[in-house]
Amino acid sequence: MNNPSNAIDFLLDLNARHAQAFMDLASERRRYRGEHPTEIAALKCMDGRLHLPVITQTALGIIQPFRNLGGKFDLGWPFFQVMINQWVEYSISRGRHCLVFVTYHYARGDTHRGCRGFSYDADAARAAATKLKDQFTRVYGKGAVVPIVCGIETDLDALVLHGEDDRSVVDLAKIRQTSQIELEEMLYSLYPSMSERIVHDLIPLVRGNIRHIAEIRASNRPVEESEHKEWVIGVGRGFDWLHLINTAFIVGPFDPNLSVAIETAAKLLKGNIDEGRVDPNGIVLMTSAAFRDEGGPEYHLAKEKAMFLSKFSFEIIKEKVPDLVPHLQILTGATDLDTRKFEVIERLDSAQFKQIKSA
Repeated sequence: MNNPSNAIDFLLDLNARHAQAFMDLASERRRYRGEHPTEIAALKCMDGRLHLPVITQTALGIIQPFRNLGGKFDLGWPFFQVMINQWVEYSISRGRHCLVFVTYHYARGDTHRGCRGFSYDADAARAAATKLKDQFTRVYGKGAVVPIVCGIETDLDALVLHGEDDRSVVDLAKIRQTSQIELEEMLYSLYPSMSERIVHDLIPLVRGNIRHIAEIRASNRPVEESEHKEWVIGVGRGFDWLHLINTAFIVGPFDPNLSVAIETAAKLLKGNIDEGRVDPNGIVLMTSAAFRDEGGPEYHLAKEKAMFLSKFSFEIIKEKVPDLVPHLQILTGATDLDTRKFEVIERLDSAQFKQIKSA
């Protein structure tokens, strides 16, 4: 069991430290974007182990995350469609290309350390990622927006790059540190139509992942650290600071069937309790909405959204996974995307929550 007894205080302290690190890296981000202007997005599962800035050793704030159960997305979903198109238009208006990591994940050592959202079926997860990549190509064509299918192998945190032809595959766990020219040749063989600009900006992520894999191997990380031990359900946006391994199931607000994703996350977390992997006294339902314009309408709308998501999520859990309710603590807030600071709107620790429920 690895969740802390003072769970909410732990999360707030984690956010404070991450926000400070994010702000401290502001000049590094400006320098990096000057050298590597491609905008990068990652479509990922709600599994908290999948944190690409750590996996690729990239400065915080460079990769834009989108999360949902199993990494399942559809460009037909109204809210997801709006968010992606705003991101694309923002990038193109500044003369930048867009690189989209369409990810799935699995574990090479044990199927059951893989993706619960796909019932541990890596082939089904990979097929869904390929279908989504093709959808991006249909909508945006081949040029400024480039989607690539990328597996994330969680035992070694290794990226598995799938080529344009859906047949060529490079597992970065099998690649040792190579020269710039060798990496360029590898990427051009995988993505022959990819622009020179995007290849140049993809190389630091590839090189960072190769270094990260070497560090994971050298550390002899215990296998149990890559198993599911999540104790937080995070619903909403602005959670890229919540990246500790085995901490959170993060449910983005993009799926029209949001209630199903919340129910699934709650069932998975209850399973962690039942199987003795987490302390039942340190379980948190956390909701967040994101904003940039502090004090303006966007800020106040974010607070309203966060409160709605909190009530909505709790009602789903109460109806669908009632046995989880006695274990819950509630943390509701809004995240400033310019600083990554999480502002608490409502906090209900275990004792307070039990008093409210019994009132």
